[in-house]
Amino acid sequence: MRMATTEGIPVDAIEEIEDVLKSELDLERSEGIKVGGVKKVAQILNSTDKATEELILENIESHDYELADAIRQFMFVFGDLVRVDDRGIQTVLKEVSTEDLSLALKTASEQLKELIFKNMSKRAAEILKEDMEVKGPVRVSEVEKAQQNIIKLARKLSEEGKIILPGSSEDEALV
Repeated sequence: MRMATTEGIPVDAIEEIEDVLKSELDLERSEGIKVGGVKKVAQILNSTDKATEELILENIESHDYELADAIRQFMFVFGDLVRVDDRGIQTVLKEVSTEDLSLALKTASEQLKELIFKNMSKRAAEILKEDMEVKGPVRVSEVEKAQQNIIKLARKLSEEGKIILPGSSEDEALV
């Protein structure tokens, strides 16, 4: 809550800290330093497991619904891959392991599964479907870990400019 609602630190507090750290850091600033904020909390929650993420967001929501909603808008979760264009999905598929993909799709929506399969060759899609069936029941924690691996890969590709993720910090219109 504090990270999401903190917009800045008072200048006098910065100056006090500056005196202590001056020998090791160059803090030649006369204004407060921006820390925390909604985007930072969303980044942190994106790297946690789903249960922790939901628990924290529910807690924030019980205190401030609008704040929780703002955080959610900056978050990218596995299900958001349905909003990635075909070219982006194909780029992700080139880099993701078949093992992670077959696990991650276990709990995915039919819409996301269809998107993934349509962006693969027929043969690769058949092999993946078969792999998913043969695998049988798996732990939810394994599925979530595989989904997190794919999300991390998608974020990395986004940072490299290879794909555009929905809800990413790029609020620019595409032309």
